Amino acid sequence: MKYPSTFTPYRPALTSAQRMARSTKGAADFLQSNTTMAALLPALARMGKLQQSVAAALPAMFDACQILHFEAGVLVMSAPNAAMAARLKQQAPRLQDRLQKDGWQVNSIRIKVQVGKITPPPAPKRVLELTDNALSSFAELSSTLATDPRSQGLKDAIDSMLRRRQVRASAEQLGEGQPFPERK
Repeated sequence: MKYPSTFTPYRPALTSAQRMARSTKGAADFLQSNTTMAALLPALARMGKLQQSVAAALPAMFDACQILHFEAGVLVMSAPNAAMAARLKQQAPRLQDRLQKDGWQVNSIRIKVQVGKITPPPAPKRVLELTDNALSSFAELSSTLATDPRSQGLKDAIDSMLRRRQVRASAEQLGEGQPFPERK
């Protein structure tokens, strides 16, 4: 069947992952198409690999520290505050040895304090546990609720909570690490 020249076939909308892949591909294509920018791509790739090596060598507390530049054997890193810079300075000899084992020619490490966006670590999740008395009271409440449609939602919610608690208690007795089962 031949379509008229004004016919436009249906194309479903792109997902967010497809749009992101297309935009990042577009950025890489742009950098490669411009001769001045194309010269930066190998340096950017090298800095990315060095950042990964540094991140693998340092403990997680140094995630906010980044590489500023690496030239002539001198690695310059940024720290978000003076306290972090002091801790990083203590780690510098170990980091230098590790980077040299990984093949990076690091002769010295300098640290600069650069106050910028600092993301505080997430607050630990607080889990409140119900006592056995509270659980038995909820079970009693669930059994005494009427089965009419108005109270059925509350009854289902209480029963679901009690089932989750039983699963969690049996997992704790077995010594499994995940305190909360996946939701369906």
